[in-house]
Amino acid sequence: MRKTARYAALAASGLLALSSLTACANDAASSTSTAGSKGDGKGTKVKIMVGGLDKVIYMPAMLTQRLGYFDSEGLDVELLSEPAGVQAETALVSGQVQGAVGFYDHTLDLQTKGKSVESVVQFSHAPGEVEVVSAKQSGSISSPEDFKGKKLGITGLGSSTDFLTKYLAVKNGVKVSDFTPVAVGAGPTFIAALQQGSIDAGMTTDPTVATILDKKAGKVLLDMRTPEGSQKALGGPYPSSSLYMQTDWVNGHKETVQKLVNAFVKTLKWMSTHSASEIAAKMPADYSQGNKKLYAESIKSTLPMFTDDGVMPQNGPQTVEKVLKAFNPNIKNAKVDLSKTYTTEFVDAAK
Repeated sequence: MRKTARYAALAASGLLALSSLTACANDAASSTSTAGSKGDGKGTKVKIMVGGLDKVIYMPAMLTQRLGYFDSEGLDVELLSEPAGVQAETALVSGQVQGAVGFYDHTLDLQTKGKSVESVVQFSHAPGEVEVVSAKQSGSISSPEDFKGKKLGITGLGSSTDFLTKYLAVKNGVKVSDFTPVAVGAGPTFIAALQQGSIDAGMTTDPTVATILDKKAGKVLLDMRTPEGSQKALGGPYPSSSLYMQTDWVNGHKETVQKLVNAFVKTLKWMSTHSASEIAAKMPADYSQGNKKLYAESIKSTLPMFTDDGVMPQNGPQTVEKVLKAFNPNIKNAKVDLSKTYTTEFVDAAK
């Protein structure tokens, strides 16, 4: 497992144990493209932190590298991984990396904290998240109305799974103080927590969902892997996975950002014209955890969440703001300028 300077920060925030448990499962080692030093000279070497490289919701990051699209744009991209999107956000804000692949909702949250961060390409128009209930609790939890008194798994405190869990609770009449969020990461640590009763239910993504169902360790309560599922659970499109960056860096390195967006848009188009099995075959072999068929099925289940052009979905930012305002007092009492949380400049040029 690759140790980084991040560990000191994680320990300070009480997240060292979570990182130690999940970093291996989430492929914490970095992955680097092989491009030379072509480009604008300002930022051809780019570090991007991903909130879980092996999570299907963040698949465009590794897939873009595997397809060679970073290289073809003359970029030298190093992909790094943390177990949760909130940790990717921390790495970005602290200046350790130039970009973060995580949920768009962090850009709104950060704006209320005085940080100017924007999504430059939107991978998705649905969360890709699934609320699963443990087999032992399947009789006592039939909707978010039953969250009261329960232990609910999330990737990390302050993560998008934390945000969405709180929203679903509040929307269904359960106060945030009525349940206990438990940070359990994803993959093996999430599954173990579900099986051992450390959590009664939780929010996670593929391939963890596919493994849970295969092991009969739990059942699906809410499925937000499709636009229809997002509409039903959240009331509209929910732009989630994205590449977001600090606005000042974007403005100072526009040529590099354009190349990054070009590469990601190519990947999204490629994904829209290839099968789940073809996509799975391009990914690192260890991502399938020894079960290629199950891994391909997990990709197939999640594919509907992705855009095919990187464009922010219409009314998407408004849905995210509505969700966050429902439970987050910082955002509820703040004036958020949505126009500063994303830009279409680079996606428009890529088209």
